[in-house]
Amino acid sequence: MHSRIIFLDIDGTLTEPGSNIPPESALTAIRKAQERGHYVFLCTGRNYGMLSPLLKYDFDGVIASSGGYIKCKEKVIFNCPMTIEQRIKAMNVFKNNGIFRTIECINDSYTDEEFKEFLRKNTNKGNNSELLRWREQIESSLNIRPMKEYDDQPIYKMVFMTDSEKRLEDPKKILGDEFLFCIQSKDKYGFINGELINYKFNKGQAIERVCEYLQIPVEHSIAFGDSMNDLEMMETAGLSICMKNGCEQLKKISDDVCLSVTDDGLYHAFIKYHLI
Repeated sequence: MHSRIIFLDIDGTLTEPGSNIPPESALTAIRKAQERGHYVFLCTGRNYGMLSPLLKYDFDGVIASSGGYIKCKEKVIFNCPMTIEQRIKAMNVFKNNGIFRTIECINDSYTDEEFKEFLRKNTNKGNNSELLRWREQIESSLNIRPMKEYDDQPIYKMVFMTDSEKRLEDPKKILGDEFLFCIQSKDKYGFINGELINYKFNKGQAIERVCEYLQIPVEHSIAFGDSMNDLEMMETAGLSICMKNGCEQLKKISDDVCLSVTDDGLYHAFIKYHLI
């Protein structure tokens, strides 16, 4: 039996979105897979600091910031923040176009308080009050701090939210040659969510870097994901499995679909593919 490398997205795959507590079945599957000689990596859009509640589960490594920061055990094998020029340009163009930003540094994350202020002033419109509660819960659980506390640390990734596609026209013109705009479909609140990711890395390239470092063929890798920010990961891995709770677009390009995260999907998939 050859060793496989299993790459797990977190939100919607290993845990329910915004949570830091995997189902016990998933932890059992991971532990048993490692005992059989397989490697298990987190592969996430979260920055490294947001992973601290999960690192106690002894993963073999982490791909953080959508591939911008990679650790195998305790060794950092890739580290690629924005340049100072890129950082200033991205921060300004989003702000100037009224787009709400959440920036992710190596350990800390910061978000525009103006977004919550906007929601508070418009809580009587549609689902804004529900969105406000959701945002505050996410920021609290992932320790995202107000933008006024940001102290010019290097930025690896930027998450953005806007109520208008038109607001993105300027940023795309200015940043489009250097960055991918990974747009999630308009959410149930009417806002467009997206991620600004450096073309120098993505989750797929990260899988290749880890496989090269561990000297295991890419075709022996397995990726589990649920949303379009997992696309490159799913396209690169030898086997791609989308969660049943995942988006329909990703299911179409995946090799298989497993049960939802709340229905012990990882555990049953690990059994199906003889990882445990």
